[in-house]
Amino acid sequence: MREIPLFVFDSFTDRLFAGNPAAVCPLETWLDEETMLAIAAENNLSETAFFVAENGRYRLRWFTPAVEVDLCGHATLATAHYLLNEAASESQEVRFETRSGTLVVKKSGELLTMDFPARPLKPVPREKEAGEALGAVPAAVFESAGNYLVVFDTERTIRGLTPDIPAVKSLGVHGVIVTAPGDRVDFVSRFFAPGVGIAEDPVTGSAHCTLAPYWVERLGKNPLDAEQVSKRGGRLRCEIRGDRVHISGRAVMYARGTIRVPD
Repeated sequence: MREIPLFVFDSFTDRLFAGNPAAVCPLETWLDEETMLAIAAENNLSETAFFVAENGRYRLRWFTPAVEVDLCGHATLATAHYLLNEAASESQEVRFETRSGTLVVKKSGELLTMDFPARPLKPVPREKEAGEALGAVPAAVFESAGNYLVVFDTERTIRGLTPDIPAVKSLGVHGVIVTAPGDRVDFVSRFFAPGVGIAEDPVTGSAHCTLAPYWVERLGKNPLDAEQVSKRGGRLRCEIRGDRVHISGRAVMYARGTIRVPD
């Protein structure tokens, strides 16, 4: 049997039992894809991150319990927190090679800032279908990177949504981001992703690659403070830099241990 370290962090929060939990598995060499997917399913968290050191950088991959994904914010934040705070590193920066290109995370005190690609949006006429799936009629619907961004008028509406998850899945996208102006922050959101095996993700860094460009343009303000108003909840700060989004947050360690997998 092969023994692998396993860490669990709560991301986009400064306290335990909030934010979005992610598992992080440091590897010396890659496991086969089937094993990594099985580990992610066994962990039963929205994301498990695996990384291998390569020439001073790190190759990083993310798995939900169902599929490998192209981009994940909270598991990237968790991995960076491990490398910059728990692995006896004196560095203030870490670079990851990923399916979405090179991602840089910088440390400033307890805050970590991720440099992610901004995702463009285009309007789609699916207000009726989205409204039926989500249980409330939206003001607008956009498509971005295989997800829908569904805009509502109030934070109260976002908090009160009780979507029909099979109907959300039938929309034919990876996930549905819902958003509205915030009462205490610039904007709020939630993220339903049954298309990749997640009914509702607690806090979704990658969704803010779409949310930040929309709200910066709409509000004429940059940077922005955001809150994902899931049951666990989480806070983020977003800033548009050209075609990139800087997404900042904190993470705290919840658990560390060892897992055993067949050789």
